[in-house]
Amino acid sequence: MTSLPPTPPTTQTPSQTTTQPGAADWAAARGEKWLSQLAGMEATLAPVDEPLIRALQLNTPGRIADIGCGGGGTSWEIGRRAPAGSVVHGFDVSPALVERARQRAFPTHSEVGFTTADMATETAPAALYDRLVSRFGIMFFDNPPAAFANLLRWLVPGGRFAFAAWGRPADNAWLQTVREVVAGLVDVPAIDPEAPGPFRYGESDRLLRLLTQVGFGELDVQAWRGELPIGGALSPAGAANFGLSAFSSFGELLAQAGAEALH
Repeated sequence: MTSLPPTPPTTQTPSQTTTQPGAADWAAARGEKWLSQLAGMEATLAPVDEPLIRALQLNTPGRIADIGCGGGGTSWEIGRRAPAGSVVHGFDVSPALVERARQRAFPTHSEVGFTTADMATETAPAALYDRLVSRFGIMFFDNPPAAFANLLRWLVPGGRFAFAAWGRPADNAWLQTVREVVAGLVDVPAIDPEAPGPFRYGESDRLLRLLTQVGFGELDVQAWRGELPIGGALSPAGAANFGLSAFSSFGELLAQAGAEALH
């Protein structure tokens, strides 16, 4: 099984602590927020699909489960690139995102479908999967040991699990910059590496120990660095506005502080 934590540009600046988003948040408000920014989010994260799909080693037709599939962009891309006869199922806790994924259609020679499910606790099906994949969807489990142990039950013996997770905040310059600017205006909560959140596994050793403990083997970390087009082909001002509205809670923190902070 392979873990793939890429390190495209991101965040840090301390202050007080706060609750990080868990599954319930993604099923409701955060899922709706992602949906409202779906085109820009997928344009931003699309470059990560290439190394992620390569890590899956899709050499023969198989069954592939996309964990935390969001609006389905990665699922559809896997369906396009997987060998003919493959089956791709995307799973997400957000009903709104799953519905949007179902509404989309891209040319593919694979069967592609979507289901609302919390993969941390969902019972494994009778027909297990040859591959599990996740693009930034494995950092938000409320109980990581139980969640990863459950995911292992979804995988055939000898199957492969490839996922992308953000590297250290210091290695993610685009969000680091935004965070530092916002922190100069308002209090920004500190990142809690023990809580659900994007940088939970920035230090990969901790994650590798966890995966080993629950039964995964032949683990590997591949660092990836590349450019992310923030929001797509946007002007610098447009990219800044997208970053504030789409990522983390920076926009909300500035709005709470009043008009002067936001402008």
